[in-house]
Amino acid sequence: MSDTGKQTPANRYSDDLRLAHVIADQVDAMTMARFRALDLHVDTKPDHTPVSDADRAAEEFIRAQLARARTRDSIVGEEYGVSAGGARRWIIDPIDGTKNFVRGVPVWATLIALADTVTYDDGSQGDEIVVGLVSAPALGRRWWAAQGSGAWTGRSLSSATQIHVSGVTTLEDASFSYSSLSGWEKYGKAQGFWQLTRRCYRTRAYGDFWSYMLLAEGAVDIAAEPELELYDMAALVPIVTEAGGRFTSIDGQPGPWGTNAVATNSALHDEVLVYLG
Repeated sequence: MSDTGKQTPANRYSDDLRLAHVIADQVDAMTMARFRALDLHVDTKPDHTPVSDADRAAEEFIRAQLARARTRDSIVGEEYGVSAGGARRWIIDPIDGTKNFVRGVPVWATLIALADTVTYDDGSQGDEIVVGLVSAPALGRRWWAAQGSGAWTGRSLSSATQIHVSGVTTLEDASFSYSSLSGWEKYGKAQGFWQLTRRCYRTRAYGDFWSYMLLAEGAVDIAAEPELELYDMAALVPIVTEAGGRFTSIDGQPGPWGTNAVATNSALHDEVLVYLG
């Protein structure tokens, strides 16, 4: 369904977006206090990925704040799973880029998203991500969007700059940010991935949320990852799409509902999917 078919007033989610900012302000202080801390405790999860005490504390705090402020909503988080509630779902990743966080690399962020049931002009309904916020305090950056309100970056809602994707129209002029090479090999898409990199003007592995925020700002034209979870992607989607981009799975499904992601400035999307799909 195209954006023109949605019944979503621009200010419908303004209170939810403000709540996300308030929570992010407090979480930023928590995570920065633990960043590069000498007593940071790191465990290995069953999937062999790291988790720190900062990840767990940040998610616990976000859940507590949402439970008080949005009592009817459910919560989906990386560290503590799903909390029962209503159809509206807050989807959170307390620290996206934990491997960076534990090694002292400043490219990590807290991701907060809201999914809601959207009614279309034809009467049909569907779940969509309607609010997304990405806060990267070690970089001194934050990005956010609510459906129908554009994509923004800045220190706060009152001091913000609207962002837009690039106008690049050919792969030969495009900058492509990707994730680890082994992931594309594991997914069976290495050949198409390599062919795409050879077509593009520039390739870099910025990684995690950073690739998609650079895309929303127009600094990167293509971003893709072969293996992701819902909480990795949800907050990114409205920021990319409200900036004028497209965000789908490798097979072209809109939004974060697949297990991978392809985001572009829209103009390049169909051509990129030929290589990665």
